[in-house]
Amino acid sequence: MTRDGRGPGPKHHEEPDDEATAAGGVLLPSGRVDAAAINAALERAGEGSEDEGLRRVTFRLRRDLKKRLDKYLTDRIGFMSRNQLQRVIEGGGVLVNDRVPKSSTTLRLGDVVQVVIPPPPPTEIQPEDIPLEVMHEDEHLVVINKSPDIIVHPARSHLTGTMVNALAGHFRRSGGALSSVGTEFARPGVVHRLDRHTSGVIVFAKSDEAHWRLGRQFEHRQVDKRYLAVVHGRVEPDADVIDLPLGPHPSREKGYREKYVVRHDELGRPSVTIVRVRERYGSGFSLLELDLRTGRTHQIRVHLSHLGWPIVGDDMYGGKPYEEGGRVVIGRQALHAAMLSFLHPILGTRLTFTAPLRGDMAGLVRSLRARGRIDTPEVAGTILELDSLMP
Repeated sequence: MTRDGRGPGPKHHEEPDDEATAAGGVLLPSGRVDAAAINAALERAGEGSEDEGLRRVTFRLRRDLKKRLDKYLTDRIGFMSRNQLQRVIEGGGVLVNDRVPKSSTTLRLGDVVQVVIPPPPPTEIQPEDIPLEVMHEDEHLVVINKSPDIIVHPARSHLTGTMVNALAGHFRRSGGALSSVGTEFARPGVVHRLDRHTSGVIVFAKSDEAHWRLGRQFEHRQVDKRYLAVVHGRVEPDADVIDLPLGPHPSREKGYREKYVVRHDELGRPSVTIVRVRERYGSGFSLLELDLRTGRTHQIRVHLSHLGWPIVGDDMYGGKPYEEGGRVVIGRQALHAAMLSFLHPILGTRLTFTAPLRGDMAGLVRSLRARGRIDTPEVAGTILELDSLMP
């Protein structure tokens, strides 16, 4: 991004020291990282989004600077001290030419520096006594079965009442803490996110090393995430791959700027969702098992709505609440992160967690099953045991 300025220019044209690239417009014209832009990008992000992709910046050296790595990054990331950046380097948050460097590494012509920037300015996390369903906890990570109607981390409009506040309260009682990665941005330990009204399995990092290693697993699609969703309509075929690029809604008016759409232009990012039908109901609804191959904001919700199958209760993307006998069975989006499988970031063992459906979504499935004929196709690749997920 460039801007035209006024005033005297340099007497001689000089090629800049480096070429910087990043997602989400987080760079200033000077090539320095814009803290406010990172903040805004993270607040816009939601379902399935991983922090690292939004905070990753790449610098390609056009000159033989002969400068230490930590000094160079201090010039480019002005809101972080040299000591803070040294900790990022030591923690594995920086690569030079795809290798883990030292703070003293000397940068030369052609070097490629990739850095995942811990979000900027400090925000104090207020511990709160909010109930959490802990599925697993050790010294490196904690896995939670998230309830609906709770935000993962503080944001400008929600500084309290989040899962991070709840975890701070949990650790105040039990000891321990979330990782320091993201602390500067009120997102300590946050490796990935679920939307406010999505329930199910989510993992937080407790140590910095675990955070970086988990982040890399999510970034490189080494994590298996399976969702269940109930949608309007009879979904066909039994299995399908939705490969449609997603980007922000073109309108920035209130009510639209939070939305995402299918975009076939430079703002559309590759997005792939695998859909497998688990049950079809005679009343005109379908239960889907979903496998995300990318982690875009609102990916499942937008992909399904675009094809005419909005998620029940998802009013942002065309879904409607489900009622029975004049009673609302479920008013939030009927989307549940049912399974999460990953390698333990320190021990290397495979961990797999499955979360039973929450009360309102389980009630929705029971109601639909009771109302008429059920079609249960046998689809290759499904892994969720539905009966065990019904409380």
